Amino acid sequence: MATAPNNDLPLFYKELVPLSSIDHADFHARALDSATFLVNQHAVPLTSDEFVSACRHYPIVFSAGDNPVPLALMGLNEGVNTFVDDEGKLKNPVYVPAYIRRYPFLLARLNPQSEDLSLCFDPTSDAIGKFDEGDALFKDGQPTEPVNNVLEFCKNFEEAGQRTGFFIEELKKADLLMEGEVAIQPEGSDKPFVYRGFQMIDENKLRELRGDVLRKMTQNGILGLIFAHLFSLQLMREIFAEQVRLGKVPQVVELPTR
Repeated sequence: MATAPNNDLPLFYKELVPLSSIDHADFHARALDSATFLVNQHAVPLTSDEFVSACRHYPIVFSAGDNPVPLALMGLNEGVNTFVDDEGKLKNPVYVPAYIRRYPFLLARLNPQSEDLSLCFDPTSDAIGKFDEGDALFKDGQPTEPVNNVLEFCKNFEEAGQRTGFFIEELKKADLLMEGEVAIQPEGSDKPFVYRGFQMIDENKLRELRGDVLRKMTQNGILGLIFAHLFSLQLMREIFAEQVRLGKVPQVVELPTR
């Protein structure tokens, strides 16, 4: 999930620079009460470590393509986020995915030939800069405790990303992923709204798994993650209902593949 700082940046990031005790000696990081970058974002990457916490609030699906990524849906249509207001403030207390909490920091590979990752940040974020408020990033040329905490969080996120990759590979080996489709018919409507462009677990193939494969998935925790995903899909109707309330249900609906 980490990429080198270039024009092909991860979701949310507009620019990316390595954190430097020289260039950013007088920089501070401050907490923000809103996340404007979320306003028009309908789907956020999720690690498998978060499935149990996230499934209570978001539908969990998998992106389309040969290299699927778990996604927490915050809206069913591109440009719609039902969990934040127009200023990017959460409407209700919910679990916030680690991908969101990590921003504006990121561990990135500065040299494509090296395996080393460096702590970087998005300089366009209002959370970091030459402020009089917030936590200092450096003291006497050394990273402060808040920076070390961020570094540890980013390392844990990368490790969770590796576990997520293993989880996806196991799903692919068992051929459990299928093209998803959800049809929701509002009361009084003569035809349903159909959402496609994502992947989900094929329940028929899940029921047909050999005993040894099922036992292995039970032992390594994958079966529990699968159930969390399947249970979470019921929340699609709640998000759809919220979009109806907000007047944000288009006439032609298709879940983008991003």
